[in-house]
Amino acid sequence: MDGSDHIGTGLRRRKVLEAGSAALALNIVGSETADAQQPKPRTRPDADIAPFAVTLRINGQDHPLTLDPRTTLLDALREHVGLTGSKKGCDHGQCGACTILLNGRRINACLSLAVMHDGDEITTIEGLGQPGRLHALQAAFVHRDGYQCGYCTPGQICSATGMLAEAKAGAPSVVTADLTAPTELTDAEIRERMSGNICRCSAYPNILAAIRDVAGAAT
Repeated sequence: MDGSDHIGTGLRRRKVLEAGSAALALNIVGSETADAQQPKPRTRPDADIAPFAVTLRINGQDHPLTLDPRTTLLDALREHVGLTGSKKGCDHGQCGACTILLNGRRINACLSLAVMHDGDEITTIEGLGQPGRLHALQAAFVHRDGYQCGYCTPGQICSATGMLAEAKAGAPSVVTADLTAPTELTDAEIRERMSGNICRCSAYPNILAAIRDVAGAAT
């Protein structure tokens, strides 16, 4: 092997070493860039959220509470006041199991924050009636067997209570034919007005019959 072979081998080795060093440098730079793009550790999202004092008037009684301002009205009722009649179904306002009455109007408690309702009149299923003094709708649901598992029943009854008041006040629905005449609670009207309350057991015919009994007795 002559001298040129030694020179060629040395050049090739040098190029390999240079290429390796360049690749290593690129990896280091790339790693530092990736580290810089990584989000920095965050503190707990609730660390700076101060509790909020609120008084919820529920079923005629005041309940002073100190709550995380993100607490839903449903969770306040169930977890802080101990009124578990209102059920948590979907927690997205789609099933109606958590329906209560707020200042006489029905709402989904899972979609409303408790701190929004300081001093409002809140009525849950426990406030409508108790054993021995049932609300007319509660008695009708029992008589008509308007439930199976019963999970949706508190929301169904609260919703029906609000719905009957709305119809009595003349509030129309999308199936109301004559907006100038008194509201007639036909089966179609009741079904439409109660469509936000889902019964997974499909006890709808009996629920309809129970509401129709009370609506007829009120006319």
